Amino acid sequence: MKTLTRMFLSIIVVALILMYTASRLNVSEGYSSGNTLTIYNWGDYIDPDILDQFQKETGITVIYQTFDSNEAMLTKIEQGGTTFDVAIPSDYAISKMREENLLIPLDHSKLPNLKNIDPKFMNQSFDPNNKYSAPYFWGTVGIVYNPKLAQGIKFDSWDDLWDTKLRNNVLLTDGAREVIGMSLNSLGYSLNDTNEQHLQQALTKLKKLTPNVKAIVGDEIKMLLANNEAAAGLVFSGDASEIMDQNADLDFVVPKEGTNLWFDNMVIPKTAANVDAAHKFINFMLDPKIAEQNTEYVGYSTPNAKALKLLPEDISSDERFYPPQELTDKLEVYDNLGKKMLVHYNELFLQFKMNK
Repeated sequence: MKTLTRMFLSIIVVALILMYTASRLNVSEGYSSGNTLTIYNWGDYIDPDILDQFQKETGITVIYQTFDSNEAMLTKIEQGGTTFDVAIPSDYAISKMREENLLIPLDHSKLPNLKNIDPKFMNQSFDPNNKYSAPYFWGTVGIVYNPKLAQGIKFDSWDDLWDTKLRNNVLLTDGAREVIGMSLNSLGYSLNDTNEQHLQQALTKLKKLTPNVKAIVGDEIKMLLANNEAAAGLVFSGDASEIMDQNADLDFVVPKEGTNLWFDNMVIPKTAANVDAAHKFINFMLDPKIAEQNTEYVGYSTPNAKALKLLPEDISSDERFYPPQELTDKLEVYDNLGKKMLVHYNELFLQFKMNK
């Protein structure tokens, strides 16, 4: 009996050692534990000094990981292999995460700084009443162009990209919603249109753009435009800001027909292990001074009304990135069109690319 007891105790000790070792490995792999906060964000999308400041002020250790697409982020969170406490997905991804029960509702009582967000950026279709998300950055999709290469084209309309003067001189970002949406907007339709006749009209018009398209590319579009490899390009406003920092000859415009209004918001994934620290971090990022600092570093548009007042006037008054009301009224957030329609959009986009 004593031998069996000793064996049983030995098994318990070994099990406890294994459990402790596993917990330490989990922390090293990004699992939140104790006073640790794991953040999942886009690359180069926060001022590193802000993370240091948060750690110093709260004593919470931050583990920071990055993704390069909403799809990659969704896959990792769905798999549940790593416990992320805060993630920063885009609007349509938030809608999808809500549908798939991947998010924890925010406790607004723990987010007093949420009052600093401009009301027009709250209560969007992808997250009514901001039950699951808090705004981080916003922006548009538009045209970066080089006036010296554009042969007098003013670029105030999407139709300007079809100008025959731009033969083999236009770059497009490699995104079905962006490219199909651009064509739909140019025809006066919503970029969330699901009418098949309208979609076919958009595809037909895109095929007429083919002679002007030099390439359809990903992140390298920033380098190519900055190096004057094309006269114009379809890009996100934040990328436009970065491109223009590298090349002062370039300009950016949001076409008069309207375009996409996108949001990246802070959420707490369902598998979060440190929900309290997640709320502390989100509230910290909503502080006007922190939001202002982060905006200057990242270069995207802030939804924080009080932070906007703290920004240098040359930034806050720049209508290319903070469009006037008459234009913002024409901007649309991407709706979650459902898997079947998204597949169809991708099929149409592929037809266009094969036409190239």
